[in-house]
Amino acid sequence: MFSAPRPPADPDTYGSILRLLERRAAERADGDFFRFEGRSATFGAVAEDSALLAAGIGALGLQPGDRIALMLPNGIDFPVAWLAAARAGTPVVPVNPGYGDEDLAHVLLDSGARAVVAGPEAAAKLEALGARCPDVRWVGGPGELRASGVESGQAPPPVGEPDLDTVVCVQYTSGTTGFPKGCGLTHGYWLRLAATMQAYGRFGPEDVALTAQPFHYMDPTWNLVLCLVAGMPLVVLPRFSVSTFWRQVRDAGATFFYCIGTMPSYLFRSPPDPELDRGHRVRLVLCSGIPADRHAAFEARWGCPWRETYGTTELGVVLMAPLEDADSVGSGTMGEPVPGREVRVVDGTGRPVADGEEGEMQVRGPDTMLGYWSGEGPDTGWLTADGWAPTGDRVRHEAHGYRHLGRLKDVIRRAGENIAAAEVEAALRAHPRVREAACVAVPDDLRGEEVRAYVQLVEGVDPTVTPPEALAAFAEGRLASFKVPRYWSYVDRFPLTPSQKIARTRLAAPDGDPVTGAWDRRQGRWR
Repeated sequence: MFSAPRPPADPDTYGSILRLLERRAAERADGDFFRFEGRSATFGAVAEDSALLAAGIGALGLQPGDRIALMLPNGIDFPVAWLAAARAGTPVVPVNPGYGDEDLAHVLLDSGARAVVAGPEAAAKLEALGARCPDVRWVGGPGELRASGVESGQAPPPVGEPDLDTVVCVQYTSGTTGFPKGCGLTHGYWLRLAATMQAYGRFGPEDVALTAQPFHYMDPTWNLVLCLVAGMPLVVLPRFSVSTFWRQVRDAGATFFYCIGTMPSYLFRSPPDPELDRGHRVRLVLCSGIPADRHAAFEARWGCPWRETYGTTELGVVLMAPLEDADSVGSGTMGEPVPGREVRVVDGTGRPVADGEEGEMQVRGPDTMLGYWSGEGPDTGWLTADGWAPTGDRVRHEAHGYRHLGRLKDVIRRAGENIAAAEVEAALRAHPRVREAACVAVPDDLRGEEVRAYVQLVEGVDPTVTPPEALAAFAEGRLASFKVPRYWSYVDRFPLTPSQKIARTRLAAPDGDPVTGAWDRRQGRWR
């Protein structure tokens, strides 16, 4: 039996992120808001510093509605600058400092950013894009913004009347199947997401949240707003490190963290350390994509509940496994809808399917993104006529919630048969010498598409010990014959998106031939 999460406070309760920051600065002025590598910043100090930075943004001549890109490493400066831009009314465009020229130019041009806040390490990259992005100027780092605010003598812009529908940032998706897409996200979006998480975990000032993810990704941002809602500090790590993570968690006194992708599996492969594994204060871990076969082992080793959650940049949090429902552990399902979200499963024509049948998940509810960014604003035509948002995710509703079956775009059509890449990948990962796998479609004149598998072996295993013939034979014992990949390749590591998902578009052969360098199972040779 499911017990639904407590209903979150309505975003109207807070007015806006800025009103909430004002309230926390008044109530908990000396309470820590951010901690980073021995430094800390209180709610009161963050309110003052973000106001000064907001004055600096105004001194640059930026007007409310102008976009400002933040291209900064993890630390206290990023979230303070994010809050400053919110006060200035200039939507933030978080930018991955690791972007190459093409992705960087796309995000800056697509968002219509007028300025970029970045340190000197990004100067050469930004200057090289000058001809392609003539309307974007590099204004230096947060220090230069502060100096600009002081020298101008401008007063910080007023917080203003609450407007939950005001866009506070243009958050770009991971771009697993193409260029990243910008999502126009509002004060209401972030407050509803954070309030839902606070109600679920019952977080308060005695808690400590921790993030090891980069701030250009969305999760540290909802962590930031969650800490405003709960009145608790956020410990920011410079990066995720398997060897130091649990020591950092223990030393920070963290009671909560969220993780994604391959992070928990990497942690689990590290040697057990009873002192670190159980010497922490963590009372809840939320994760997207917990491996079902290791879920119970995670909880047994680290002594705290790990709960599944599902969300998207476009929709915020959608599904969560109930905290008290221990029976869901190891089920591989994502939970049930959170308060304020409706979920349905539809077929290819958009008609709802019966419970237990596969289809695309669609979601409806308030405070989702306004739309995908297009030039000067969001395109609001992304919903169906009756308000449902497509997710592109194939799911099935089961006893313990919704099961993720893969992306619609990751379905390979071979000789009239549909092959879910996720199913084939799961079968390959079951091999004891396979660390990770990804499958993509390659064109075929006879069958329309064939399956090409990319395999990363566990550390220390050589392909000569686990040749493609052996992997194909292993797959034949677990999959229908038409699902067994024809083409096989090995990779030392997979290219990843900022959200730790495999960037499938970057798996293409360098010469453009989709089967170059692959072992052909049908022909029994390397291509």
